[in-house]
Amino acid sequence: MKFSKFGQKFIQPTGISQLMDDLGDALKSDEPVNMLGGGNPARIDAVNELFLETYQALGNDGSFHNEINSTATSSMANYSNPQGDAAFIDALVGFFNRHYDWNLTSENIALTNGSQNAFFYLFNLFGGAFVDDALDESSQDKDSQSVDKSILLPLAPEYIGYSDVHVEGQHFMAVLPHIDEVAHDGEEGFFKYRVDFEALENLPELKEGRIGAICCSRPTNPTGNVLTDEEMAHLAEIAKRYEVPLIIDNAYGMPFPNIIYSDVTLNWDYNTILCFSLSKIGLPGVRTGIIVAAPEVIEAVSAMNAVVNLSPTRFGASIATPLVNNDAIKDLSDNDIRPFYQQQAKTAVALLKNELGDYPLSIHKPEGAIFLWLWFKDLPISTSELYEILKEKGTLIVPSEYFFPGVDVSDYRHAHECIRMSIAADEDTLEKGIAVIGEVVRGLYDGE
Repeated sequence: MKFSKFGQKFIQPTGISQLMDDLGDALKSDEPVNMLGGGNPARIDAVNELFLETYQALGNDGSFHNEINSTATSSMANYSNPQGDAAFIDALVGFFNRHYDWNLTSENIALTNGSQNAFFYLFNLFGGAFVDDALDESSQDKDSQSVDKSILLPLAPEYIGYSDVHVEGQHFMAVLPHIDEVAHDGEEGFFKYRVDFEALENLPELKEGRIGAICCSRPTNPTGNVLTDEEMAHLAEIAKRYEVPLIIDNAYGMPFPNIIYSDVTLNWDYNTILCFSLSKIGLPGVRTGIIVAAPEVIEAVSAMNAVVNLSPTRFGASIATPLVNNDAIKDLSDNDIRPFYQQQAKTAVALLKNELGDYPLSIHKPEGAIFLWLWFKDLPISTSELYEILKEKGTLIVPSEYFFPGVDVSDYRHAHECIRMSIAADEDTLEKGIAVIGEVVRGLYDGE
């Protein structure tokens, strides 16, 4: 079989394909696996019970077989339009206006089949080949005079799933962070990434019009870092100054699932594109992403939906609609999901300190998301090699080199000394997995 350039790009090994393959293989393995690598959310009793009750209520909304207008029948037996399920979009408009006073309309929201789908659209809309604005509209040679624009990531490391979504090539520019040693809960041994705004503002690509959008996740996947309100305001100002959108990945952020432990606010304007997901509130299998943006962005996403998907799935929208209308999704996030992960982080930190307290381990300050980011300073091997050793011992993590899209990591040692570790597993799995990590890492430092 011979594949096109498009096909060749997507059959190459990638970090995200390795992550998802390992996740799937572990779930069907006959041997126990300490799942500390994937991004699957935890199973929280209160969350599961609410979703089950809502799902069951869908089937009771009229007879599924006989009542054509029942919610369940409508959600699974009919396409939505390419923008997404209208009832869910209306519910989201009401929710965001109620809590944030953004004055949204239905023209400001589109649904996608998960956040990964959303970023495939957005990064190809704003990164890649652009027709030079200086060309005359009647020019016959626009293709030969195009300008390549990149997605600017102001704080690397960033999400592993961004790296390979461009249809052709990779169009990322990233800024390496300031690394500050900080205390956490009165303890030493932590650090925090901060945006290097001096380096950011001096990028020639930004000044020369070769940036198509600025994008950050908040909280950041993989590190759990939460950009401050001041950092976000500064990024928004830069984006407006250079007339590019600011894309914010809220997969773990406010208002749902709201896995953020610091005191921050969420803002939106017509130059901002906010992306949300139902995955981390406990519904990863329904593949439902949400984009809040200016109408012209929503129109473009809807057109792409029509070509790629016909329409977005409606099942997740049907479950979430009543929970958005009555604010149950916010209550669940604030009172069950966020406290659960905050306690998980404390448990995991204590276990890591017990295993590696006398070794060169530094932990990124836990500020949100469902991961810890561990830095093994001067580790004798790369964390890609560590990943293979741990995998053989039945423990999955994700090595750091995949989390630096837009960076040449060959000469950046820090990018080979970190791992992302999920804290979504139950306490027994955390204990066993961290014990394996501790045993292997101690042996490496001790030269065994």
